[in-house]
Amino acid sequence: MVSEKKKTSLENISYDPLYKHAAENAIDVCLRVQKGERTTIITDFETLPIAASLFDELKLVGSIVHSFVVEDYSERPMVHMPQEILTDMEKSDVTIYCMQGQENELQTRKEMMAVVNKVKPRHAHMVNINHEIMMEGMQADFLAVDAISKKVWELAKQAKKITAKSPAGTHIEATFDPNLHWLKTSGIITREKWGNLPGGEVLTCPAEVNGVYVVDGVVGDYLCAEYGDIKATPLTIHITNSRITKCECENQALLEEFLEYTHTDENSDRVGEFAIGTNIGVQDIRGLILQDEKIPGCHIAFGYPYCEHTGATWYSGTHIDVVGRAFDIWIDDLKIMEAGKFLIEA
Repeated sequence: MVSEKKKTSLENISYDPLYKHAAENAIDVCLRVQKGERTTIITDFETLPIAASLFDELKLVGSIVHSFVVEDYSERPMVHMPQEILTDMEKSDVTIYCMQGQENELQTRKEMMAVVNKVKPRHAHMVNINHEIMMEGMQADFLAVDAISKKVWELAKQAKKITAKSPAGTHIEATFDPNLHWLKTSGIITREKWGNLPGGEVLTCPAEVNGVYVVDGVVGDYLCAEYGDIKATPLTIHITNSRITKCECENQALLEEFLEYTHTDENSDRVGEFAIGTNIGVQDIRGLILQDEKIPGCHIAFGYPYCEHTGATWYSGTHIDVVGRAFDIWIDDLKIMEAGKFLIEA
């Protein structure tokens, strides 16, 4: 049996010394782990050095740490999150998912998030975290990121319309339902709202989106690892009533995979997320969706609308983000961003 193998330890694993500040950010600033709190950390072989840096910081602050390397429990890609891991999460104050996502593993993350949403630990979601992200996005001043995120959130939750334009040709207009909630995921994580690390976005499920979104940055999920930064061959997406009506891209393989992904189920082509990135520590697109979607700008996602948090009443089994560059953004008539730089102060 796979589960009978000797379990992999996170102790005594070497890593870049600069990971220490990133780990302090995660454990001390974002999660605020206290002495005696119980933490579950989930990782994989590929991400061991990063997980080890988090493990060492958890031990330093006096947390009781339970670590799991998923290959000790299941073959990859996983069909289900191992039950032993889910059971352990139910007992913890803090949970950390720090590993690489593989194709068709979205279901395992949904199983994990079902536990998070039920038990409500302070949960850090670090899917596809890597060296570059630890050296840039995770080095940010998250108190400053939280301050600008709060300002954007306060403006956005009152918005009737948000307009976003980019030099690549994006011009979209989104309207909003006052019954749906705006979320602030700045990296400062609470029991009420788990968060991605690195954090830095304000998002909701829009009522309606229309226009053209030109993806001259990255596409999400497993396509990001496959295609990286697509600035040289941008993907143009035409949207009417929140649905994809047409896509254009010189990279035929990317175009075909994106269309297949966004036609998986009846709502895979529907805009389920409208977001403004707020991580002012991120300077450019790196071809890393976890970090790139946090760059100051506007990104959207097709599919799953985070129903349990936004209040959306429809569902999709897929979710794929798309990210562009150098946005101008207006919240109603107030211009809050020009060329990817905030015009408002926290």
